[in-house]
Amino acid sequence: MKIVYKEERLSPEDYIDFLKRTNLGSQYPKERFEQRIAKLVKNVSISLVARDEDCENKIAGVLFGLTDFCYWLYVTDLGVDRSYEKHGIGSQLMKKAHDIAGGEKDIAVYLIANENAIPFYEKLGMKKSTEVMEYSKIEWTDWTVE
Repeated sequence: MKIVYKEERLSPEDYIDFLKRTNLGSQYPKERFEQRIAKLVKNVSISLVARDEDCENKIAGVLFGLTDFCYWLYVTDLGVDRSYEKHGIGSQLMKKAHDIAGGEKDIAVYLIANENAIPFYEKLGMKKSTEVMEYSKIEWTDWTVE
């Protein structure tokens, strides 16, 4: 397995196909799913993809983030293909995205973590925060991309 990380824009179809192989696919509402994914892949500030060169450049992991490149990085998506979990890909994606945004000394990282992912983020040194404000009237029907 030879994993290569690079900034790359994915097509909506490629990202949806990737979501089917991850635990990330349950974070999205069903409403207007395809249209929202198309906007997501087009508009994120950071689109970082891990590919396995030994397996026809298969997407092994993805990180999407929004940043001002000065103070903060908000990670909107971090997923690893189930068959590539426990190989450090998620950790490398986080480190590389942090570096792209401006580095550890300048950039604070924020995200909303799935309950099952909290131990992973805690291993990276992240802590739960009670300081984030929220406003949401989003239409949300739970489902999983399959």
